[in-house]
Amino acid sequence: MPDQRVKNRAAARGLRARRGIAAASVGKPVELPMLEAPETGRIPAGWRVIGARELAEYLLSVRFTILLVVMGIAGVAAVYILSGTIKQAAGDIASRPFFNGQTYPVFLLLYSLPPAASDSTLQAVPAFSGIIGVFLGPLMGLAFGFDAISNERAEGTLPRLVAQPIHRDDVINGKFLASLTVVALILGAVMLLLAGFGIYQLGVLPSVDVAIRLVLWFVVTLFYVGFWLAFAVLASVVFRRAATAALTVLSVWLILTFFGGQIVTIIAGYLAPYGANSTAAQQVANSKMANTLFGLLPNGMFAQITQVLLDPRVNTFNLIAPDPTGRALTALLPVQQSLLVVWPQIVLLVAFMVACFVGAYVGFMRQEVRA
Repeated sequence: MPDQRVKNRAAARGLRARRGIAAASVGKPVELPMLEAPETGRIPAGWRVIGARELAEYLLSVRFTILLVVMGIAGVAAVYILSGTIKQAAGDIASRPFFNGQTYPVFLLLYSLPPAASDSTLQAVPAFSGIIGVFLGPLMGLAFGFDAISNERAEGTLPRLVAQPIHRDDVINGKFLASLTVVALILGAVMLLLAGFGIYQLGVLPSVDVAIRLVLWFVVTLFYVGFWLAFAVLASVVFRRAATAALTVLSVWLILTFFGGQIVTIIAGYLAPYGANSTAAQQVANSKMANTLFGLLPNGMFAQITQVLLDPRVNTFNLIAPDPTGRALTALLPVQQSLLVVWPQIVLLVAFMVACFVGAYVGFMRQEVRA
């Protein structure tokens, strides 16, 4: 009984205390602790969520491993095959000073061989930049973009994905950003691998100018692969099946890569015709027209930019006749001048990538997604 009395007294004291607090607070606003809003950062949270999920899936996927291994083997094999020939060419280039006593940066030969190389072996073996521009670069973009949206639609996860508390455009933005990040990781790793292997084989360290040129070429290559990635994402939005999107983007890539030169030659023949009895001015006009049209193709723009950035002797992006008179001064351009030469091509390449992504963005935002 005493214990029960003690409990009853404690309960009564607690009840009186609560009544006193309630009476004292009548008519007064209740003060609550201030809650601070979480920091969202510059990138919306939806981008981070979708991008992190896609990046984790890509890094653990089979296609990432295959592309990394294929690019590494292709780059190391090209440098290994050319290492002996590059050493012989390096001795000749280093002993022959250019205008104002400049010498050619031999380290750039690891990525792109000079277009005017006299050795037939150098011209027969493709350079790493050529492999990227023709095969591996487009294939990387197409491999990571052709099923970006169509695969979600086929598996039935797209309605649940857009039903999450995120903006709808975060889905396509996060997927594109994650794919481009994976491409940058693969390309950067392979370029560093080639640099280390080249230093070991040739014993030549890159200068500051060479390092800046390689960084600029790395950024331009990301834009080039980003164009094919955006084009693949556009096909993935337009076509509901991943197989149809893959066939479409592969067909466009094959046509532009293997038949683009013939198409450009035919169109240039109509716009600037010349024949067996044509004058030299007509032939030059036809060559200029062909170069202009070839520069409108994505692989043509990338080839022109690569030629100027990775070869400081080139002061024009004319791939057919850079110096028909042979009277140009043999001088090495600084990296700023080389960048100015190809700046219109870089802007046009970025515009192509943005146009394809905008098409995919608008198409995805206007599509109806049903469960």
